Amino acid sequence: MFSEAYSAMVQGIEGRIIHVEADISNGLPCFALVGHLSPELKEARERVYIALKNSGFKIPPKKITINISPASIYKDGTGYDFAVAVAILAAFGTASKKHIGSIVFIGELGFDGKSKAVKGVLPMVYTAYEHGIKHVIVPKQNVSEAMFVKGINVIGAENLSEIVTILNNEEMPVSANKEKNILYSGKMPLSGGDSEILDFADISGQGMACRAAEVAVAGMHNFLMAGAPGTGKTMIAKRIAGIMPGLQFDECMEISKVYSVSGLLAKESPVITERPFRAPHHTITQTALTGGGRYPKPGEISLASGGVLFLDELPEFKRQVLEVLRQPLEDGYVNVARLDGTCRYPAKFMLVAAMNPCRCGYYPDKKKCTCTPLQVKNYLGKISMPLLDRIDICVETVPVNFSGIDTCVNNNSRTSKEIKKRVQAAQDIQKQRYKNESFMFNSRLNPQDIGKYCILSIEAKEWLKDILNSISLSARAYHKILKTGRTIADLEGSSLIEKAHIMEAVCYRGINSKYWGQGVE
Repeated sequence: MFSEAYSAMVQGIEGRIIHVEADISNGLPCFALVGHLSPELKEARERVYIALKNSGFKIPPKKITINISPASIYKDGTGYDFAVAVAILAAFGTASKKHIGSIVFIGELGFDGKSKAVKGVLPMVYTAYEHGIKHVIVPKQNVSEAMFVKGINVIGAENLSEIVTILNNEEMPVSANKEKNILYSGKMPLSGGDSEILDFADISGQGMACRAAEVAVAGMHNFLMAGAPGTGKTMIAKRIAGIMPGLQFDECMEISKVYSVSGLLAKESPVITERPFRAPHHTITQTALTGGGRYPKPGEISLASGGVLFLDELPEFKRQVLEVLRQPLEDGYVNVARLDGTCRYPAKFMLVAAMNPCRCGYYPDKKKCTCTPLQVKNYLGKISMPLLDRIDICVETVPVNFSGIDTCVNNNSRTSKEIKKRVQAAQDIQKQRYKNESFMFNSRLNPQDIGKYCILSIEAKEWLKDILNSISLSARAYHKILKTGRTIADLEGSSLIEKAHIMEAVCYRGINSKYWGQGVE
């Protein structure tokens, strides 16, 4: 006697259809699972057998062999229990085979036969939809998450007996919540309401830092703030996600997949509709930051994809931890290689970092700073030049006196709502300009593209030429200034990069000379 059923697994954040075959034959009674399986998947033998018995199904003493294919792929997790149980019951004739070929079964079973929620349901259901599967049966607890995918009939099951009842019906039931399946088309925004909890208007002073944050978001430039304690660095960072344009459908799907496989989707919010903001502590490990582990899962840089990764007290992070950011910042993804395969996770985040200029925090204020020049040098040296090179905009936050606090309260032009409108307009310009390119933002311009898209006015070109002749400015720093200037021009709605735009862009490289001695680089 032979039967089969279909399930799904997750590789990275993408799903894959899995074929479960059951063979019942005469011989010494046993229950074997084959197919390059993880220890927890091999334990499905005990889970499923006891669940079948406690659900009232009689299993004759036969040789039961289950093959979970393709055997060339290492499979882990507990989401195959539904498919294994159904394949066995169909082989014995207890469950009808009529609908099995059009269903993907995803779920774990308890000893009492009740269903249990599993991680990664969203990418698995979406993969089933892409393969033309008509129905998917998941645990009741995962229904709201699965409902995000339109075009597939999502059925929630509370226990194994309910699944068998569904299979033995002449017609497959239509999910009672089918009308709630979410349909979004193309570029329809999923978030971006006008009510942000944290508002830039709450920040007193720091006009240059706030303006730099606006420019950074408009062009998706990585952003570093340096300054004494209590000058508002963290306040600014926490408000950056609130001025980012709303998520598009493809972004929402990708981010939600990451959170789904990480088991971080809440029941009441089955999909991510707001830009992520992740702020790991400086004691974080390399694996926790990039992802991985014995059974790979996404790290903080993937959980921040589509949003902000905020590293506070940047020099306090271990150097080797910071260095692993270099490749994801360039490529927009991270590969986690293991013996059984490689998982690719998205890493399209905006890096926002904050730091004190020395260990005591008050350099170069000689009245307050207690650090020696060597201590300052060693502290700043914890940030490598290759990493600093990937940060386009660097600004200094300065202490604000009473008059600065008093004059900056209730600044309506600096509310998050108004900033967001300007950022959205600038990004729309970039998306239109780069519609035929593989990138969408100014921060991704390479040297060849800079010559094509960063056109300077005559006055701006002459002024920048004078700067090049008067100070030591590398080609790399020159390109950074042009990319930032291009973003500033987009914010102003200018097709040309004017002198004022270049001057502002140069200001955003000033602290590199002050702290790291790189001219304006």
